[in-house]
Amino acid sequence: MSDWFKPRGTTAAEGFDVTVIRPGDPGWAHTGLLVADLADGESRTVSTGECEYIVLPLSGAARVSVTAEGYTQEFELAGRKDVFSGPTDLVYVPRDAEVTVTSVGGGRYAWPSATARSAFPVAKIEAKDVPVELRGAGQASRQVQNFGTPGTLEADSIIACEVITPAGNWSSYPPHKHDEERPGEESSLEEIYYFEMRAEDGAPEGADPMGYQRVYGTDDRPIDVLAEVRSGDTVLVPHGWHGPAMAPTGYDMYYLNVMAGPGEERVWLICDDPAHGWVRDAWPGQDVDPRLPLHEKS
Repeated sequence: MSDWFKPRGTTAAEGFDVTVIRPGDPGWAHTGLLVADLADGESRTVSTGECEYIVLPLSGAARVSVTAEGYTQEFELAGRKDVFSGPTDLVYVPRDAEVTVTSVGGGRYAWPSATARSAFPVAKIEAKDVPVELRGAGQASRQVQNFGTPGTLEADSIIACEVITPAGNWSSYPPHKHDEERPGEESSLEEIYYFEMRAEDGAPEGADPMGYQRVYGTDDRPIDVLAEVRSGDTVLVPHGWHGPAMAPTGYDMYYLNVMAGPGEERVWLICDDPAHGWVRDAWPGQDVDPRLPLHEKS
């Protein structure tokens, strides 16, 4: 399991103190994620090389400078209080570019990335333009913020979104996979899960927000992960069924998903585990969790 579960700080490098995942890591080919805590005025510069990136404030505001094709653009990101405060504005950065992120007021920042064949234009997406989807029902209710999905972001290969799961609920459920190219049915995408957790209001001092993530394989391609996750932890899914992501009673869960694969089409097509896919049929008779959308109630 240690190959695919990366506790906070265990992959820290190059000034990114929370996590560093890159294409070319053992068993890993297409996606990456850098996460760093920055003090007010502190900066990080990334040369994108053969990857496209997204600058995503997890908390705090930022100034972003992007140089691509010899031209520099400057952006101001309002950011957000934290990952449970709804979508944030963000900047897309193409391959063969350089991006500098400077914190305004201090915060935590993510650079999700993916290998890219083509360079798309630098772009800023406003928080108000990020689609928010309420997915599932009952205790499988969750909130999906589609900031980096086809239809929202023009990009070569990266597919990225944020999921908020209220305390006591399960998400990434029913378990599903996307590790085979089957046109119209399933796409081959490796996936990163980056987690943040928080205690519900009224929790005592010393509460320890945590959750769980499950990944399991097929007979032909085995994998076995059951990770207890906390803020700053990462789980990698190279293949296999993944889910549920479980938010225990008392603790809300956030995760950032980053996906890409070898296929020429940028598309997210999944296949449910046939042993559990039937649970979708129960959703039409259930209400969506009334706590959602979470950010509008905070």
